[in-house]
Amino acid sequence: MIVKGDGRIRGNPAKILVIQLGDIGDIVLSTPCFRALRETYPDARIVAAVHERGAELVKDFEWLDGVIAIRRASGSLWNRLQQQSRFLRDLRQYGFDLAIDLRTGERGALLSWLSGAPQRLSWLFAVRGFCWRNQLFTDLLHLPYDSAQHVVDYFLRLLAAYGITTLHTTPTLVVTSEKQERVQRILEQEGVPSDKPLIALQPFSLWSYKELSKEKYIALARQLRDEYDCSVVITGSPSEAARAGEIVQACGQGCFNLAGRTSIDMYAALLHACRMFVGIDSAGLHIAAAVDTPTVGIFGPSSARSWAPRGESHLVVQKELPCVPCRKKGCDNTEYSRCLDLLTVGEIFLAIRSLMANGIEGRASIRGDAPRAV
Repeated sequence: MIVKGDGRIRGNPAKILVIQLGDIGDIVLSTPCFRALRETYPDARIVAAVHERGAELVKDFEWLDGVIAIRRASGSLWNRLQQQSRFLRDLRQYGFDLAIDLRTGERGALLSWLSGAPQRLSWLFAVRGFCWRNQLFTDLLHLPYDSAQHVVDYFLRLLAAYGITTLHTTPTLVVTSEKQERVQRILEQEGVPSDKPLIALQPFSLWSYKELSKEKYIALARQLRDEYDCSVVITGSPSEAARAGEIVQACGQGCFNLAGRTSIDMYAALLHACRMFVGIDSAGLHIAAAVDTPTVGIFGPSSARSWAPRGESHLVVQKELPCVPCRKKGCDNTEYSRCLDLLTVGEIFLAIRSLMANGIEGRASIRGDAPRAV
């Protein structure tokens, strides 16, 4: 329901700012929104504003004309003020006609207002009483989130309410040929054989209640290596490199630690080079699916219906318990998830074998003659 404004885009905007200040997974799931804007306004200059850590992921999009990396000011108070002043000056120079904030946060609302765009639309942040965030927009849509709905569809509903649509609702990331070549060099430097297919295993999350035990990851890596005669690459952030190293050390030959070895855009290129991605509900899962790599997503208390990649090349493993998904930070918000504790490696491998059996093994690979799903 439109609660502010007249429910239409005024005029034919020539310069559009779309704001997504969520985590990396949110940026990936917002890519259909970028495409919808391009298809609706093919001649407009469309610029995305995202957190700095995710800017590299979307800078090569044909649907975008630019990316604004949102950084936190640093240094002394004077230095921070100077940085903010320069940012505001540069932002205003775009001359945006329309700003769209895909989230309900305060920082995105402030960025929308500071852009100077005469029309600014977003979701209503429904709270009792006065909410200063809502006052910064000229147009607001009230649509409570339905837990049965995928997050991609929810983002798109904001745009659809204003006549901005697309038939292409699958998140997509671009991996250029130059990045494909660079990732092959990284793999060579890490000693990963070029004559075996790659399977990525992503064990880690920002949230511990989404993770399996280390022993299960070790068992998974060993079985993947032995059953499919592949190289298993353990992925993660620089802060997770030591934990990844423990898994690799326990697995021995055929398992490689690539946690923290790539930037976020090269992480996408790495996953593009893989035959399959196996991992928990994390940004890596969304990135893998967006670069056309088949996935087995391991879910605990979060909703696979809302967050898991869709399509025949993507399977979900989640324990069937009456409380799943509870959508909490572990059982009663204790950071411990019984549903993941009870999930077995055998149950995960049922999904892996099913995906392999559905045509993955016979496809061509970008790594020599090894099989690759597309």
